[in-house]
Amino acid sequence: MRVTADRGTGGCNGLSNGKVAMSRSPQKPRRARVTIVDIAREVGVSPATVSNALSGRRYVDADTRERVKAAVRLLGYTPNISAQRLRTGRSEMIALFSSMPFAVAAGPSQLGFLMEIAAVAAAAALERGMALVLVPPTEKSGRPIESLSIDGAILVEPASDDPDVVRLRKSGLPIVSIGRLNGAEAEVPYVDLRSAETVDLLLNHLDEQGAGHIALVLGASRRNSYIEAESVYRDFARARGMEPIILRTDESDGEEGAYRAIRALLAEHPRIDGLCVPVDAFAVGANRAAAEAGLRVPEDIRIVTRYDGLRARQCRPMLTAVDLSLDIVAAQAVDLLLDHLRQGDGQGHVAGPRPTLIPRGSSVIR
Repeated sequence: MRVTADRGTGGCNGLSNGKVAMSRSPQKPRRARVTIVDIAREVGVSPATVSNALSGRRYVDADTRERVKAAVRLLGYTPNISAQRLRTGRSEMIALFSSMPFAVAAGPSQLGFLMEIAAVAAAAALERGMALVLVPPTEKSGRPIESLSIDGAILVEPASDDPDVVRLRKSGLPIVSIGRLNGAEAEVPYVDLRSAETVDLLLNHLDEQGAGHIALVLGASRRNSYIEAESVYRDFARARGMEPIILRTDESDGEEGAYRAIRALLAEHPRIDGLCVPVDAFAVGANRAAAEAGLRVPEDIRIVTRYDGLRARQCRPMLTAVDLSLDIVAAQAVDLLLDHLRQGDGQGHVAGPRPTLIPRGSSVIR
């Protein structure tokens, strides 16, 4: 700080009225924010073309798109999110819903089926200029759908009577389902999880490993994956002259509820030597139930599940499971939803990758 003296009269010790004057550095003029108009001028195209090149909402030829991207880098353009939302009336956010209770949807450290889909879907949405909001599962009704500022939603394996589907449809929001939806809302676009193919893979594996009395354990909700699993299982049992044994247990009871129910099932049907348990939390409960019944896994009873997540890999013995390629499925769901957002319509469904069996110690005798 530099102190300067006022040489005029009436000063004290050379300072005028005892006041200190500070010199100020000249302020640099504030740099104007770069806009799409500046980008358009640089490239020699219209602002609308720049907007379409950046958003991907309409076709722009590859050469123009690359020149727009080069101008963006050169001029240091960053989008004004608030202005975009005011102009388009959109939040550029989508939501991910699941009606599957946390008892089966989350898993160890909450890194289960739902969270694997959420992580990939969030990354896929961000790459496409959207943000993703995860709406956690809850056993309580009345989730705040109306208060969410979103443009569309992805639902993970919704049940036939899922109230979120009805409320989202009434709101007019585009929705996409991971897993086919049955019932009155069956026309919802979806990514096919190939549930029938997956269960057929698991049942045939049990058959190949020598299991002759196989039971099927499902959740009690009316989800398409359960409906397809039951249909495939009944056909499988009929073709082999096998007594069909189907156990349904409440999803909200999770692993503990499945353990109790399967413990009773094994006592009632001591000839069971194979368990097809698509829900991984239930499969872990099945493993506990078998051990407490004095059954060796896999020598006395073989257990298989659908989702190759942490539960399957941390169980002892490790559970035979299926690679569902959920990373691809999640990206497919985001793309399908954005197609409907940007075009007003789109494909009715897309097929997920084919399931791949991962044989492990719960079903294979080494």
